[in-house]
Amino acid sequence: MLHTFWVDAENYSSLTRPWYSSHTPFPLRYYLPGKMSREASNRILVTKGQPPLYSLNEVEAQVYKDAKECLNLLSNRLGASHYFFGEMPTSLDAFVFGFLAPLYKAHLSKIQLQEHLKQLPNLCELCDRILGAYFTENAEGSSPAGQEAIDANLQKLTQLVNQESNLIEKMDDNLWRSPQNRPRALHPTPSSADRDSSQFLKP
Repeated sequence: MLHTFWVDAENYSSLTRPWYSSHTPFPLRYYLPGKMSREASNRILVTKGQPPLYSLNEVEAQVYKDAKECLNLLSNRLGASHYFFGEMPTSLDAFVFGFLAPLYKAHLSKIQLQEHLKQLPNLCELCDRILGAYFTENAEGSSPAGQEAIDANLQKLTQLVNQESNLIEKMDDNLWRSPQNRPRALHPTPSSADRDSSQFLKP
């Protein structure tokens, strides 16, 4: 994703830079897109540029290979389910959607990774399902019943995220309270000066 939108020259010049510039105030629109593109290149080189891959061109093939493998793993994990953990979306679905939806819907000039995503229909259906449930309104706006359903789904999603956050906090608390992690009492040992002075006190 980082390479597709910010490093690939065709996609950056035809989509990312114009879109980002149009939504950035003057004069930052002339500076920030290029800065973010350079930071993306540096980040990829730092994380992937290990011997014998040193240049960005050498790293590109490995980046796309890893990205396709990641999409395949997500597709296998999702399977025939509506969402990753059943019939209700969780924070994982929201996280994955945030990465997949731009790749799925953007009009890219270089579509290598996008084509691979479209060959995985269950991931595309996941994007369509979330877009239809949470980001779609009809021409006249949502009906009261439809809006209530959307609000109820958003409330359930928020509750699930909060429950997961609370569970993680409880796990952290239990971990720190476990006997293995309890702080040990420190028993002070006499210093050398104390030992020397104690010799003079002996009869």
